[in-house]
Amino acid sequence: MTSLSLPLPRVDSLADYTSFKLTVQPFLEQLQWLPASLREAGLNLSNLKEVYLATNPMVSAFALCSVLACFFFVAAEINRNFSQVDRFWSILPAVYNVHFAVWARMSGIETQTVFTIAVLSVLWSARLTFNYWRKGGYKIGSEDYRWEIVRAQVNNTFLFTIFDFTFIAWIQSLLLLLITAPTYAFVVAAYNQTSEVFSPADLAFSRSTIFILIVEFFADQQQWDFQTAKHEYQKTARVPERYRDKFTPEDLERGFVVSGLWSWSRHPNFVCEQAVWVTMFLWAAYRTGTFFSWIGIGVVGYLLIFQGSTRLTESISAKKYPEYSEYQARVGRFIPRLSVEPKKVKAAAQKAAAKVENAEDKKSK
Repeated sequence: MTSLSLPLPRVDSLADYTSFKLTVQPFLEQLQWLPASLREAGLNLSNLKEVYLATNPMVSAFALCSVLACFFFVAAEINRNFSQVDRFWSILPAVYNVHFAVWARMSGIETQTVFTIAVLSVLWSARLTFNYWRKGGYKIGSEDYRWEIVRAQVNNTFLFTIFDFTFIAWIQSLLLLLITAPTYAFVVAAYNQTSEVFSPADLAFSRSTIFILIVEFFADQQQWDFQTAKHEYQKTARVPERYRDKFTPEDLERGFVVSGLWSWSRHPNFVCEQAVWVTMFLWAAYRTGTFFSWIGIGVVGYLLIFQGSTRLTESISAKKYPEYSEYQARVGRFIPRLSVEPKKVKAAAQKAAAKVENAEDKKSK
């Protein structure tokens, strides 16, 4: 426990570390004077450091989140490109977690847990940012193809502007902050505890996150290899030499990957993406002994967004690829199925068998 007086709460129990009323609400008034303090500090690094350390880290993170949300909205409306948040999706959670770690270190709070989470977040960010970059996500004018479909479904400029402001810009931006709320709980815990012990349980959570990131890397790479081979095959009508041991012409003509991790789950990369932040939340919940609190709002919202976006993605794929419905029947969306026998095929087989039996009965009569 540090003896310094910091813009953090002194609390009495483990459960209080995750209390919004005790750990965040008392400091929200800092948002009123923060803009004026930054103006007074100007470009003086010493003054800026003073303002930074005098501000509750969650409050300063929310201030950045608010500024970015406004930027995302204005940029989207000017350019009529609604992938502004998408470009920062893989970056902001790491920025917030690193911010918590840096603020704690500069404030004299020693916490190996927060530092470890910051490192894991940077690894997560590097992998996802690289994958987004190689898919062309940072090219000028690039936009997620799904936004065009959403715009067509709304089919009203005014309503879509409201949707852009509320969901795309604000809710998504806030969500990227809230999934890092467990890290803030660790900062509060380190401030109130005599000394932090990095236990075997902490080691298990951190190593589990690393394992998830490794699996996600392989899932992304398998999809990348397939798409690369498919695009070359479409141009030359030949399977590229370097991929002949992985894919057949039938695989590439199908249009979507079904091998490797993709034979177990239709979206193994999405599974891992969600699992990373679920693990972060469970880590904090385990340490505080509280599984129902405001620090779980972010991860719940994250899961809901993935449910919605995955449904939209699959509806598009089902229309684009004739065999995708069969793939859906055989392989679980996120969780692997115990049986690989397709449910739809099983039902169809039963109907076919019934028809044969009826036909035989008629013949015998």
